[in-house]
Amino acid sequence: MQPQPLTQSYVHGASDTPLIGMTIGDLFDQTAALHGDRDGLVSRHQNLRYTYTELRAAVNRAARAFHALGLRKGDRLGIWAPNRAEWVLTQFATPKLGVIMVNINPAYQGSELEYALRQSGISTLVLAPGFKSSDYLAILAGICPEIAGAPGAWRSARLPELREVVVLGESGPPGTRSWDDLLSLASQVSGEDLATVQAAQQFDDPINIQYTSGTTGFPKGATLSHHNIVNNGFFIGETMGFTAADRLCIPVPFYHCFGMVLGNLACVTHGSAMILPGEGFDPLEVLETVQAERCTALHGVPTMFIAELEHPRFSEFDLSSLRTGIMAGSPCPVEVMKKVNTLMHMPEVTIAYGMTETSPVSFQTRVDDPLEQRVGSVGRVHPHVEAKVIDPASGQIVPPGVPGELCSRGYLVMLGYWNNPEGTAAAIDPARWMHTGDLATIDEAGYGNIVGRIKDMIIRGGENIYPREVEEFLYSHPSVRDVQVIGIPSRKYGEEVMAWICLKEGVAGDAEDIRAFCRGKIAHFKIPAHIKFVDGFPMTVTGKVQKFRMREIATVELGLLDAAREVTA
Repeated sequence: MQPQPLTQSYVHGASDTPLIGMTIGDLFDQTAALHGDRDGLVSRHQNLRYTYTELRAAVNRAARAFHALGLRKGDRLGIWAPNRAEWVLTQFATPKLGVIMVNINPAYQGSELEYALRQSGISTLVLAPGFKSSDYLAILAGICPEIAGAPGAWRSARLPELREVVVLGESGPPGTRSWDDLLSLASQVSGEDLATVQAAQQFDDPINIQYTSGTTGFPKGATLSHHNIVNNGFFIGETMGFTAADRLCIPVPFYHCFGMVLGNLACVTHGSAMILPGEGFDPLEVLETVQAERCTALHGVPTMFIAELEHPRFSEFDLSSLRTGIMAGSPCPVEVMKKVNTLMHMPEVTIAYGMTETSPVSFQTRVDDPLEQRVGSVGRVHPHVEAKVIDPASGQIVPPGVPGELCSRGYLVMLGYWNNPEGTAAAIDPARWMHTGDLATIDEAGYGNIVGRIKDMIIRGGENIYPREVEEFLYSHPSVRDVQVIGIPSRKYGEEVMAWICLKEGVAGDAEDIRAFCRGKIAHFKIPAHIKFVDGFPMTVTGKVQKFRMREIATVELGLLDAAREVTA
């Protein structure tokens, strides 16, 4: 029976596949028992390789060590590190104890780290010595100069709840433990004791805190349960057609849902292999890893796929083992998606949409969706999830195809923001709808499309302009490699359109040529009044473009601070 066209922008992911009523620890053990001889984790940059049987033994050893350290159900353990095998071990060890793992952004500096440690009440911090240009140990010492002497015996005046610091590597400074020192404690806790503790956990318990990248004010700690992320990871993998034969290359950071849920949990719920190409993203490492490990799937944000496609050595690599993966994090340019389909041998690549507060994925394209849907939408609503598009002013559900705020409801909605009831109440209404702040449409066939953030929508002289629409048009210019569109202050119109453009190699920038290309093809009010040629955009560590930073930079460079104040007033 053919589904009837929607009469309003409301969809429900009806499914015959039941939700999983298991904790992460129990689910992990079940997978290890079923697929013990298969690769579970390969960390290529560390030269480490674990079958699922070996991975289970390593996870259990870490869990016993954490328990010996004194960690108990409800305690918070922070992890501040790039992608390493120890990150994965910690991710699957802490749920066995009911310990809440707190993901800390690898790009954080002192004040941000201190805020996360204090706000979540972290008692144990696992950290790498450093990453890229950041010396993590020096940053921590700036906050906690008291760390010295016997591990666990010191106390910090500024971080009174912090008790233990575990450093990944052979040894850490006085007052800390190395990862090997930590693991040596495992002998103090028996396997039977661990099993008893694990059996006491419930799947609705909080198990993970992820800080949103708040563009204004302090970040908020989205608190997720076993049930949230086990099921989201499972249905992500199901949508990609994952089986135990799949091997996923994961260059996206673990601290973010993209790495730990769309990556690790999508694999573990299906017995697939987690393949780590490096600590952070490097396009050459990704290409080498896909070829060497015969990866069948690859994740990334659009800028990562662009970097891989444009790498000078791209044509040297055999990527024919690939078939699927996820492109998410920001809107995907149509031309990039077509190249990923063909040149990277990923005809079944999917687009996923979501937010940290929804575990994170709520919409995803299917591998058998028509090409126009896989390049022009974020797919259909996930199983067991409801979604609607509402008029932000009235709260009424809008007709199909009409833009409004996207809201989602179901098992995937977070428990709330950690120690922030006001923020929780502002985000989740009394009917348990999560208000995303994203502008979206849902068409008559149920496909969703994100047209921008409510705060990113440009209002020029009363005309609503969606940056995504202008970006997609500018991508069709033969000289444009990448583009981002923002609104900047204007005394005359309130806001005007500005385009930041990355040109293809060897092409000179010509703003008037860009505008001439637009005339007669898009409405005059959508044509960029300002054009800035750049080599790249301000980014978060996860590859998300920071449009708020672009607005700040442009407002200063164009001398529009006074205009901005007038518009705000």
